[in-house]
Amino acid sequence: MAFNIPRGTQDILPGESERWQYVENIARETCHAYHYQEIRTPIFEHTELFSRGVGESTDIVQKEMYTFADKKGRSLTLRPEGTASAVRSFVENKLFANPIQPTKLYYIGPMFRYERPQTGRYRQFYQFGIEAIGSSDPAIDAEVIALAMSVYRKAGLKNIKLVINSLGDKTSRAAHREALIRHFEPRIDEFCGDCQKRLQQNPLRILDCKKDRDHELLKSAPSILEYLNEESKAYFSKVQQYLTDIGISFEVDPNLVRGLDYYNHTAFEIMSDAEGFGAITTLAGGGRYDGLTEEIGGPKAPGIGFAMSIERLLAALDAENVKLAIDQGIDCYIVTLGEKAKDFSVSLLYKLREEGLSAEIDYECKKMKGQFKAADRLNAKYIAILGDDELSQNKINVKDAETGEQQEVKLDEFIRYMKAHTER
Repeated sequence: MAFNIPRGTQDILPGESERWQYVENIARETCHAYHYQEIRTPIFEHTELFSRGVGESTDIVQKEMYTFADKKGRSLTLRPEGTASAVRSFVENKLFANPIQPTKLYYIGPMFRYERPQTGRYRQFYQFGIEAIGSSDPAIDAEVIALAMSVYRKAGLKNIKLVINSLGDKTSRAAHREALIRHFEPRIDEFCGDCQKRLQQNPLRILDCKKDRDHELLKSAPSILEYLNEESKAYFSKVQQYLTDIGISFEVDPNLVRGLDYYNHTAFEIMSDAEGFGAITTLAGGGRYDGLTEEIGGPKAPGIGFAMSIERLLAALDAENVKLAIDQGIDCYIVTLGEKAKDFSVSLLYKLREEGLSAEIDYECKKMKGQFKAADRLNAKYIAILGDDELSQNKINVKDAETGEQQEVKLDEFIRYMKAHTER
């Protein structure tokens, strides 16, 4: 019986996995510069965490979660996003008690949503995300956005666009909510079943509907910006000022609402403008979620974060024809001739690797010509040639694969020689 990979998942094979590691390293290094520390949360959580934290009215909770009962009948869910888990850990482990706030976290890992697979969208997908929990300063909003933009730029993307909006505070949202209900209610029967449910649950989500996106009422819907109170206006103005001060250009889109219930104040998306990238242009999205810690049983601790898709980042790099500077070769390939030389090469190979050099030998009993071909296929920088005669004379011949130059080196100096010539 042949087994196939489940629909909506992918194997990331050698050759491609190096690209993933490259962009993940960029993300980690950027987080280090911004003083965000890694958090690793469970792949599955209690279902209620997501239903309360993400929101009952969201498509994620209503349609997309992988939920199952364990052997004791408890409802568990594979995590569909990273924020709820990070905030749960922040509360449970009392990170709010640390003297330095905000708590600045990042994560990289798989998420799971049952949705129709398409280009750049999978049922198991990988996200890099950050959370800054414990500050209501608009400067941290600008920092979070700047970090996301920095990752994309360091990876090599040029055709990206930042779109921001304010969802206001609780008072502003309540006023806007009533205005949306008044706007949509007389003709709500013209909308899809999901939107009809959202009218009372969370009418803001109607603006994010994919089925009814061309309906005339969406284009004439009241803007949240018209209902911002003075405090919310001042907050949003500060965020824009900070982004301008650090040289990050942006567009304000009053229809940007994001798909999760916990957002307030700042919301943002980063999109690809690359030609031919596809219909779904969003690379990353995030926003402020003041009140989420209290919703899941913690103290008041305002927060902001974002999540970006690793798959979509790589797809955007492909769309812009960006070649990542990945060194896929090895430092040294040891070619052997003779049984004694082969036996000795095993310990020599080990010593090279222990000194941090990438090295290989032949395991298929190939002749010398075949070993040289293998060294070429592995893109070896140096080829060390060791025969029984050389072994008896305590020497080894080292060939620079790029220049073709060959040097005779004493065996007891070989490791030192290789380290000196392959310093990174």
